[in-house]
Amino acid sequence: MHLLVIEDERALCETIVRSLRRLAYSVDYCYDGEKALALLGVERYDLVLLDLNLPKKDGMTVLRTLRQTDRETRVLILSARCEVEDKVQGLDAGANDYLAKPFHLAELEARIRSLTLRQFTQQDVLLSCGGLSFDTRSRTAAVNGQTLALTRKETGILEYLMVHQGRPVSQEELMDHVWDNSVDSFSNSIRVHISALRKKLRAVLGYDPIRNRIGEGYLMGGGEV
Repeated sequence: MHLLVIEDERALCETIVRSLRRLAYSVDYCYDGEKALALLGVERYDLVLLDLNLPKKDGMTVLRTLRQTDRETRVLILSARCEVEDKVQGLDAGANDYLAKPFHLAELEARIRSLTLRQFTQQDVLLSCGGLSFDTRSRTAAVNGQTLALTRKETGILEYLMVHQGRPVSQEELMDHVWDNSVDSFSNSIRVHISALRKKLRAVLGYDPIRNRIGEGYLMGGGEV
């Protein structure tokens, strides 16, 4: 999952980013509305965490500008404005959820899980493919009850492929949703991480559940190659 955190309180922003990266999310961040709109113009995000009191361009301006061309990207407002009227205004402007500050990171993580799972119309907490399972709440993978030791990137790749079982996922799509904007399209990083993930899965399953479909991408579960 590729997230964008827009928060001008730098200490809070960095705390949120660290917490989400520990959970294997790919996270970009910025501190003002102008930079936020620049990133939203060139990157695709599964979820945007948006503060309202931003310098240069405020959060409501960012939200309304985004919604002029994009009705799909999920937006979770994080704001110290906790009056009912503020929440109504944010939701009416196109936000999908509203979390008042101060908040616990555990609640933020739960809101993110709810919004991203809703986006992919995936209601199950536990995804499965053969003997492999993935818990979307704890963001851990297991085979026959044995938890797998995966890196942050491997976790993100596996989750995305399991959510989208039965259809090929291109390298570019993985780059959009699992990587942050520090990797470019010519990087070998994606292939390296996928190769490492497949090696780990093969070792515990006895086979590789991820297949290559030439010219289309990586496929997990469903159909023939």
